[in-house]
Amino acid sequence: MLFEQIPALVLFAFTATFTPGPNNMMLMASGANVGFMRTLPHMLGVTLGFGAMLFLVGIGASSVFHAFPALQPILKWLCLAYLVYLAIKIATSQSKIATGDYQPMTFYAAALFQWVNPKGWSMALTAVSLYNPSASVQGLLWTAVIFIIINIPSSTTWIFAGKQISTLLRKPAHLLWFNYTMAFLLVASTLPMVL
Repeated sequence: MLFEQIPALVLFAFTATFTPGPNNMMLMASGANVGFMRTLPHMLGVTLGFGAMLFLVGIGASSVFHAFPALQPILKWLCLAYLVYLAIKIATSQSKIATGDYQPMTFYAAALFQWVNPKGWSMALTAVSLYNPSASVQGLLWTAVIFIIINIPSSTTWIFAGKQISTLLRKPAHLLWFNYTMAFLLVASTLPMVL
């Protein structure tokens, strides 16, 4: 990677991580339901998991799609099915929250989720192909580190946005509608990448 590309990569990473997507919708929902501290492992899983995924995609996973192009649509539909499952869990979490049983995503679950996140795949493949066309390991490391650094304020912003909204969600009916909305937005945020 040329150092002249770093400002453009930073701008791309900022835009890609701050815009709505599955990770941000789930972080916002978790922030609203259980607050920042209980969402922190989820946030770290997203941040470090995506950085690792981006690096590994750059090392060789993207070549699998070139060798076996039929895998890409299969992966997209599997990702969508998993996201619908997560959306259903968010939409139906009202009763768990009321009893204090709501469980935010764990570090490992959030890190593994990056591998089925269509927006994550899109971001990783774009970053690797545009900002590290030579496929150098050093360039991949820079790309992954930049995304990790920028993902921290992005994720934190979405969690705190959810936390701020939580004051409006004291009534169970309001929380129920918020969870339905987050579930809908979670699925909707993936449709441009899947279709």
